Amino acid sequence: MLELKNIRKVYNENTINEKILFQDFNFQVEKGEFVSIVGTHGTGKTSLLNIICGSIPIEGGTILLDGNPIEKLAEYKRYENIGRVFQDPSVGTSPSMTLLENLSMAENKGKSWNLTRAVNKDRIDYYKSLLIPLGLHLEDQLETPVGRLSGGQRQAISLLMSSMTDVDYLILDEHTAALDPKTAAVIMDLTEKIVKEKGLTAIMVTHNLRHAIRYGNRLVMMHEGEAIMDIKNEEKEQIEVDHLLNKFYEISIEYGN
Repeated sequence: MLELKNIRKVYNENTINEKILFQDFNFQVEKGEFVSIVGTHGTGKTSLLNIICGSIPIEGGTILLDGNPIEKLAEYKRYENIGRVFQDPSVGTSPSMTLLENLSMAENKGKSWNLTRAVNKDRIDYYKSLLIPLGLHLEDQLETPVGRLSGGQRQAISLLMSSMTDVDYLILDEHTAALDPKTAAVIMDLTEKIVKEKGLTAIMVTHNLRHAIRYGNRLVMMHEGEAIMDIKNEEKEQIEVDHLLNKFYEISIEYGN
């Protein structure tokens, strides 16, 4: 279980540009949940992911991962149990390295690793077994630098790499936003497959309302650092895109946005 308790996050504190994003913010994700988070720009969605992963500090509060406090834990240490996929396909991979080297680097995350180990030919069949089900013909491009692959192929690789070690949590930060609709659908289906097969707890930030509704078992809408809608399971299955659009409209009227 992931728990955020009484989180306080302030940008530019004690200046004329001070912005309090989270004040006594509480958020909980049960084991095995797949949570989709939506909201207008600047509502704290990506900041929430950054706080969980340790990319930005907090000014107060507690973060518990499976009961263990992690708010003082370094970002790289948190990634021992958390996989993350970013909006930019190049962020989760090393573009100048081959696909084979990238996969080996991901498999050996947290271990002593060098380039010699990366090209261990004994692992080729294993990597191909991971790539073939993707249906993107990547199994024939192990010696290709990742930077030469398409955005969709790189994002599929990032997704695969993020879950190659024994992580329990998967953080998805607008990971289909830079892709065309057809490729985005492929990546979302792959996401759902990996989450289910590995039994991961997933948190996905997205601007695609259809993806937010179709995938996962819980939907959260955020606004100005608060969760103003939080539905799951049967209730989530009944919701439609128009309902979310109406909710956004209500927010714009109520808050004058």
